[in-house]
Amino acid sequence: MQGPFHRGRSRSRRARWRTALPLLIALLTLPLLAGAAFAHAVAAGDKGYIQEISGINVLPFIYLGAKHMVTGYDHILFLFGVIFFLYRMKHIGIYVSLFALGHSTTMLLGVYFNVGINSYIIDAIIGLSVVYKALDNMGAFQSWLGFQPNTKVATLVFGFFHGFGLSTKIIEYNISSDGLVPNLLAFNVGVEIGQLLALGAILIVMGYWRRTRSFWRHAYTANVIMMTAGFLLIGYQLTGLFVAA
Repeated sequence: MQGPFHRGRSRSRRARWRTALPLLIALLTLPLLAGAAFAHAVAAGDKGYIQEISGINVLPFIYLGAKHMVTGYDHILFLFGVIFFLYRMKHIGIYVSLFALGHSTTMLLGVYFNVGINSYIIDAIIGLSVVYKALDNMGAFQSWLGFQPNTKVATLVFGFFHGFGLSTKIIEYNISSDGLVPNLLAFNVGVEIGQLLALGAILIVMGYWRRTRSFWRHAYTANVIMMTAGFLLIGYQLTGLFVAA
């Protein structure tokens, strides 16, 4: 049986998380609100380095892949939405693996066969994936359509689009054909490392949050914020498309 001190500490922790979670969610979406276009921006230094080197460079490409995923706020938001209501590691593993399979396939094939898609269009679709997942978590499709779309298929399909987003940016690197395949595989390994790092951080936050009473009270609001961020991404990219036309 817990004494008054332990009960007080427990209440104090819950109170802190009730206050902190809306702030954490706001911080997660702040980069989108500040400038959605930078989610996939290629740093000038990174791009210049890639353009200058040739041959097999495994470690630099692992680093670039991890950096791209960790700073890719649209990827992280989608991943956040995917695991939002997943509690068992088995289920989390299945969905994250489907997402990884999707984006790895189109990223590797897209670069190898030089299949470029307009970056504004593909990033708008990635923003749509964030909106879709938020609506799914809010139970909107069940209410609107009377049935629940297959979430595993949706995760895989949107993973394909996220992969094309990655391949489009890699093509912009103008990578040398010398050592292309090993470098692409290294980049993909880096992406998966970055995804695991982001996933670990999200799971730590979610694990604490789910232990508090505020989780169910703020879950709907969190997904509304995520949906809003997705719409901001879509609007920003479509505006860029029309301006560039």
